[in-house]
Amino acid sequence: MSFIAEPARHTEVLGEFDVVVAGGGPAGSAAAVSAARHGARTLLVERYGFLGGMGTAGGVTNFAGLYGRRGGQMQQLVRGVVDELLARIDALGGLNAPQDGLQGRIRVRSYDVPAYQCAADQWLAAAGAQVLFHAWICGVAMGADDTLDALIVETKSGRRAVRARQFIDATGDADVSHLAGVPTEWGDGAGNALYPSTMCRIGGVDAPRALDAVGEFKAIERLMDAAAGRYAFPRRGAILRPQKDPTVWRANVTQLRNAEGRAVDATDAHQLSAAEAEGRRQIVDYLRFLRAEVPGFERATVLDIAPQIGVRETRRVRCATMLTAEHVLGGARFPDAIGLNAWPIEQHVDGGIAWAFPRDPDNACNQLPFGMLVPARIGNLLVAGRCAGMEHLGQAAARVSGGCFVMGQAAGTAAALRVQDRFSLGRLQQVLHQDGVELGQPAAG
Repeated sequence: MSFIAEPARHTEVLGEFDVVVAGGGPAGSAAAVSAARHGARTLLVERYGFLGGMGTAGGVTNFAGLYGRRGGQMQQLVRGVVDELLARIDALGGLNAPQDGLQGRIRVRSYDVPAYQCAADQWLAAAGAQVLFHAWICGVAMGADDTLDALIVETKSGRRAVRARQFIDATGDADVSHLAGVPTEWGDGAGNALYPSTMCRIGGVDAPRALDAVGEFKAIERLMDAAAGRYAFPRRGAILRPQKDPTVWRANVTQLRNAEGRAVDATDAHQLSAAEAEGRRQIVDYLRFLRAEVPGFERATVLDIAPQIGVRETRRVRCATMLTAEHVLGGARFPDAIGLNAWPIEQHVDGGIAWAFPRDPDNACNQLPFGMLVPARIGNLLVAGRCAGMEHLGQAAARVSGGCFVMGQAAGTAAALRVQDRFSLGRLQQVLHQDGVELGQPAAG
C-alpha cells in the first residue's frame, strides 16, 4: 500500500447545536423531529439532497413494521411522530391503502417517493429542525471524558465541523460510531450478512391482469420456476406489488453478491461500486422475463432505479442491550421499553428469503428496549435505526422502517431530555406515551 501525507488544517465550525443527528432515514428524521419538538436546537446531517434513507434513496417505497397482530387483530402498533408523516404523505396524494401479504401475517403501506420526500421536508420544518443536505460525515473530533465534541463533514462549501452536546448516529452503517472507535459487529460472525438488493419501479402494467397473475407473493415464484430454464434468477422470493397508481409496480427482485458469492459489504467502496452496476444488470434481465412470461407486463418499462442499492445490514453497534432472535420470536418485554417491533425475522439469504414468525400468532410483536440505543462507550452518543444494538437475527426484524421510527423518536426525545438535564428512564417513557407512542404493557418489575 502507498500513502500520501495530507497537511494539517483548521476546520471551520459551521454551527453549535444541542443535538446533531447523522442520517435522514426514518430513524434520523424521527429523532430530529422529536428532539426539536422538545426544545433542543437540532441539526440533521444528510448525505443526499432529500430525506427518507433506504425508503427513498434505496427505493423501498413502502413502510414495513407499522402494523402487527395483537389480541388477534391486525392493527397499527407503531405510533407517535410517524403519524404526522403519514398524514402529510396522504395529504399529498402519495399514500396507498394497507396491503397484506404472506397469508395475512404482514401488512405494509406503499407510498410515492416524491410525496415522501416533500412530506419529510414539511415534517422537519414544522418541528423547527435544521437540515444540512449534501453533507458526508468524514470524521469526528473527540472531547474530554470519552465524549464527542464535533462531527466533521464534507460539503460543497468545503470541510466543516458541527458541534453539539448530544449526538445521534442514525447513519445505518454506524459511520459516526465507527469513526469514534465504538465497538461494532457485522453479519452473523461467520462472514454472512443480509443480502442487499437494487430496487426499481416498473410502469405500463395492466393492473387487473397482473394482479390475477401475481396475486400473493408466492404466485410470481411459481411463474419463475416454470421459466427457470430460460432465465437466470438471482433469487426466489421476488416481491412485486402495485403502487398508488396501479399501473406502477415496485419490484424487489434482485440480490447482490460479492466476488466470493457472499452478501455485498456496503462499507467496502469496491464491492459497493460493483454492486451498483450488477443490480442494474439484474433489473434488465428480470424485465425481459416479466414481458415474456407474466400476464399484464407485456408492455412494462422501467420507470426508475433507486439512486443506490438497498442495504439491509452492515455495521451494528454493541450496545447495553442487544436485541436477539429470541426477543422477536418470544414477544419479549423490557422494563425500559420505548415502543414496539411488529415485523418478523426476514432474512435475505443466498438465493431467497427466509421468514421466521413470533410463536404467538395472535400477539406477533415485541417491545424494543432503550438499552439498544446506548453504545458501549461515548457518553453523549445514542444510536438508532439498523445500526442500533441488535444481533444478526434481531436486526433482520427490527431494521425495517417501523422499528426505525420507534428507535428514532426515543433517541431524539432522550437526547433533548439529556440536554435539559431532565433525563430518566421513567420520564422518557412518560414523554413518549404523551407523544402517542404505543409502548405496550410495561414489563413486570
